[in-house]
Amino acid sequence: MANRASILIVEDSPTLALTYREYLRPLGLPVEIAETGTDALRHIEAELPTVILLDLMLPDMDGLDILKGLHAEKKDVRVIVITAHGSVKTAVEAMRVGATDFLLKPFAAERLVTTVKNALEIHRLSGLVERFAGGRAKKFDRFIGSSPAMQAVYRMIEDCAASKASVFIMGPSGTGKELCAESVHNQSPRKEKRFVALNCAAIPANLIESEVFGHKKGAFTGAAADRDGAAVTADGGTLFLDEICEMPLDLQAKLLRFIQTGQVVPVGSNTPRNVNVRFVCATNRNPWEEVEAGRFREDLYYRLHVVPIHLPPLAERGDDMLLIAHHLLAQYAAEESKTFDRIEQAAEQRLKAHSWPGNVRELGNVIHSAVVLNEGPVLTAPMLERLMGPARRLREQAGANGIPAAQTVAATTDGTISTDTPHLPTSAEEIEPLATTERRIIEHAISLMGGKVRKAAKKLEVNPSTLYRKLKEWEA
Repeated sequence: MANRASILIVEDSPTLALTYREYLRPLGLPVEIAETGTDALRHIEAELPTVILLDLMLPDMDGLDILKGLHAEKKDVRVIVITAHGSVKTAVEAMRVGATDFLLKPFAAERLVTTVKNALEIHRLSGLVERFAGGRAKKFDRFIGSSPAMQAVYRMIEDCAASKASVFIMGPSGTGKELCAESVHNQSPRKEKRFVALNCAAIPANLIESEVFGHKKGAFTGAAADRDGAAVTADGGTLFLDEICEMPLDLQAKLLRFIQTGQVVPVGSNTPRNVNVRFVCATNRNPWEEVEAGRFREDLYYRLHVVPIHLPPLAERGDDMLLIAHHLLAQYAAEESKTFDRIEQAAEQRLKAHSWPGNVRELGNVIHSAVVLNEGPVLTAPMLERLMGPARRLREQAGANGIPAAQTVAATTDGTISTDTPHLPTSAEEIEPLATTERRIIEHAISLMGGKVRKAAKKLEVNPSTLYRKLKEWEA
């Protein structure tokens, strides 16, 4: 959930209200109490709770009237009716006008906690259904897409946003790792503070320490004044270290000390400064391979790799690609004052046939170029022809021959790509399960690349994590 869940207890007995709040304490959620219907409506108007425990017998009004009002206004809240005057007729009426559940006094603490947990989960799932209903592009922060792979990412972001734990985002270039980091920040309690992004690969090695920790005047040539680094600027917020595996080893040691102590020492100073940041890191490499190669500290890896989030390549996101393409077309058409408003079916097929090794960044570049170089209102296949290039239409060529692209693209020992047609079954008896064919192709590609999984994944145009996962499954 984007905002932290909360609970409102509407109960005219202070003793019972405090008892219910004590029952719910293990949930770790804020709980407010209203003793009258008027107080309840005031709480609801000020901040809509996630769950309401509603007593039907209130001193100033019938609890059912509150329930009916919430139902009529289509408020996104789960109401659990609580009453000592329960009957089948009352329960049916309450459920008919929007109650999520019905509890009859007295009840055990376990029953109340379970009922509230169920209501909270229904609220969370209904939010997912609303975002992804009908297969249309629904925004999750700045993300677009409803594929199962991305829904898993959204769930991870939601689950870890409220935590203080470090997040490690992995995925190929162009998949939106910085968007993911911003989304974690925007849904966290730190969202009112700064989100500071630093690309460790874009800063010269001799300046990166100053960029992270700041410097004092005169610390080095060109240091004309004191300067706060990214860590101090992000105090109270989120520090995003992109391409973290590019950070020099000596600075990794200082970053580790910063994580352990919460203190930074600017270049040219001996005075530490307390800083409170949430770390989010990203890389397009396999961080554990970098540890094994001695390029990334193992102790730093364990400090940062607490909550791993894997962003899938665009090729594994199904119809998300078209959803994103339509969104980008509208965005760039508005920016360039062009009349584009739709993509013809042939152009959609051309986009779907492409392997998108550059992922969303490449898709954005193609759509933007097409908008700039052509006139609308329809984006056509010929407009895309010269922008996508023959070397990147392997999937399209394979599809035209009726052969799956994964079978036509294979790695060779000299590092080139072969698109020779593999042996195909000539009789029904020769047909084998797809999983068997896939395993043979993957194992053959890894063998041709000298056992290097990452190189094989690059030639097969899949995420290395996909191959590692399959290899682990085959070993089980």
